[in-house]
Amino acid sequence: MTAPEVAQVVLRILLAAVFAFMGVTHFVPRVRRGMRAMIPPGLRRPGMPSPAFLVAFTGVAELAGAVGLLTPWPLLRELTGIALVVFLILVFPANAYASQHRERFGRAAIPFWPRYLGQLALIALVLAAVI
Repeated sequence: MTAPEVAQVVLRILLAAVFAFMGVTHFVPRVRRGMRAMIPPGLRRPGMPSPAFLVAFTGVAELAGAVGLLTPWPLLRELTGIALVVFLILVFPANAYASQHRERFGRAAIPFWPRYLGQLALIALVLAAVI
């Protein structure tokens, strides 16, 4: 295995650990309540999935992403990476909403621009890990 390949494997393992940890937190009652509150009002309409469902679904998606990053099949890893990029884009509005309501969300309300740049960096790392 070449040095770049080893680095990519290490990156996949680290990202899998991050996504697994974050996925598990979606099912910790105290954290789950805070995440439900972060669902923007625009997604709290009749006919839309409930905030509880969205939090559980995103937790499962992160756990599945962690597993997919570690799979031995390159095509599945690439598909996982693409799915995680889409996932990171789709969950960003909840983070942006929280950033605008620091008084309500405290530490979870990372200011918008650092959160945005962090999200872009995470997307870049996911792509680097699978491509």
